[in-house]
Amino acid sequence: MVRYTPGSTPLPHFGRRAMLRIMLAGAGVAATGGLAACGGGSSSGGDSKVVTFGNNLSDQVPKDAITAAVKAFEKNSGGLTVTINTKQHEQYQEQINNYLQGKPDDVLAWFAGYRMRFFADQGLTGDLSDLWGKIGGNYSDALKQASTGSDKKQYFVPFTQYAWGMFYRKSVWQEKGYEVPKTLDQLIALATKMKADGLIPIAFAGKQGWPLMGTFDQLNFRTNGYQFHVDLLAGKESWQDKRVKDVFDTWKRLLPFHQENALGREWQEAAQTLQQKKSGMYLLGAFVGQQFPDADKADLDFFPFPEINPEHGIDTVEAPIDGYMMAKKPANKDGALKLLEYLASPEPQLTYLKADPTAVATNQQADTSSYSPLQKKVADTIKNAKHITQFLDRDTDPGFASEAATNGLISFIKNPDDIDSVLKGMADQAKNIFK
Repeated sequence: MVRYTPGSTPLPHFGRRAMLRIMLAGAGVAATGGLAACGGGSSSGGDSKVVTFGNNLSDQVPKDAITAAVKAFEKNSGGLTVTINTKQHEQYQEQINNYLQGKPDDVLAWFAGYRMRFFADQGLTGDLSDLWGKIGGNYSDALKQASTGSDKKQYFVPFTQYAWGMFYRKSVWQEKGYEVPKTLDQLIALATKMKADGLIPIAFAGKQGWPLMGTFDQLNFRTNGYQFHVDLLAGKESWQDKRVKDVFDTWKRLLPFHQENALGREWQEAAQTLQQKKSGMYLLGAFVGQQFPDADKADLDFFPFPEINPEHGIDTVEAPIDGYMMAKKPANKDGALKLLEYLASPEPQLTYLKADPTAVATNQQADTSSYSPLQKKVADTIKNAKHITQFLDRDTDPGFASEAATNGLISFIKNPDDIDSVLKGMADQAKNIFK
C-alpha cells in the first residue's frame, strides 16, 4: 500500500509530483543509477528461485508491514525467495519512467487507475489478464476497472485501500463537546469554536504540494458532484468555469481556519499537531494514523467531508487503491506471477494491516473481524459510497497534475485573492495539454 509520504525536497521542486514530469520524458531514455539500479528484471537471465520486489514504502511503519507480508510468501512458495529493493518514496516516483524502461524488479509497487494505465498504454508493464482469471473473484467490479488498461486487459493487482476524510481525536471532541458537522456552515461554526478554544481548527501542510490536491478534490466534488469533478480533471470542463471559481471561493472562506504557513510544513508535522491535541481536525488520508503511537490509535476517528451542495450530499469518497504491477519482461515471470497471486489473497493483506492498521484490505474475502473501529468505518465508508475517486494526480494527465495543478494550487495558497489569474493560468495549460 503506497502512502503519500514525501521526502524533504523543498519548493520549488515539488518532490513526489516531480515524478509526473519524469513520466512525460520521451521513451527510450536510458535508465541510469538510482531506482533503476535496484531492478533485477530483464528478458533473459535471472535466478528462477529469486523474485525481485520493488518497494516504495520507505517510511518505517509501512516498510516493516510490507516486509512481513512478503516474507510470509517465502514459507509456502516452493523454495522461492524474495529480494526486496526499497527506494525512498519520492525517488521511486521520480525515477519510475526510467526504471520501467531499464531493468525493473519483477514485481513493483504502483497505483491503480490513470497512473497505472499511463505505463500500460506505453507497453512498459506486464499483462496480468490471465492471472485475473484466477484472482478476479477476490475483487469488486470497481477494483477490477481500476486495474484495467485502455486495451481492456488487466495490469495491476490491488493490495490495500484507504479513505480521505476529516480526522480528529475523540477525547478532544468529547472534552470540548464538539459534534460532527453535517454541512459546510456547521463546519465553519465548529472551526470558529475551536479557534476560540485555543485550537488550530484544521491542521494543514503543503510543502510538497500534494495535500492541496486532496483539499481541492473534496471541495470540488462536494460542490459540483462526481461527474463534473472527473470531467474537469479529464480536460472536458474549463478551469475558468464559474463552478470552479465557486470551489476556490469556498476554500478561501475556510483558509482562516487552516494552520498557517502550510507551504513550509510536511504532512507528518501537521499530523503530529493533531496527535498532540494542538489541532482539532485534519483533512488527510487514513495514513494520518501512522503518526500516532499505538496507545493513541484508538482515539482517532474521522467523518466524510461535510455536505456543501445538497444535490450531491456526501455521495463521493476519495479512496486511493494501491498495489502492484509486473515488469514487462520479468527475470522470473513464473515467480512474479506466484507472488502477485499471493498478494491478491487475504493473508498478506491482513498481515500487512497488522503492522499498519491505517488502511483496509481490497480482497472481498478478507476477514475483517480483527479490524479496529476506525478500519471498519473506513471500509463501510468506501463500501457505501456512490462514487469513488482516486486522487487528483491519479485522475488526470500527469503533466497537468505536475505543472498546472501543483503550481496553481500553491499560487492560490500564497495569494488567495488572486483566484482569477490562478484559474486562467490553469485553464490555459489545460488547453495545451488536453488536445
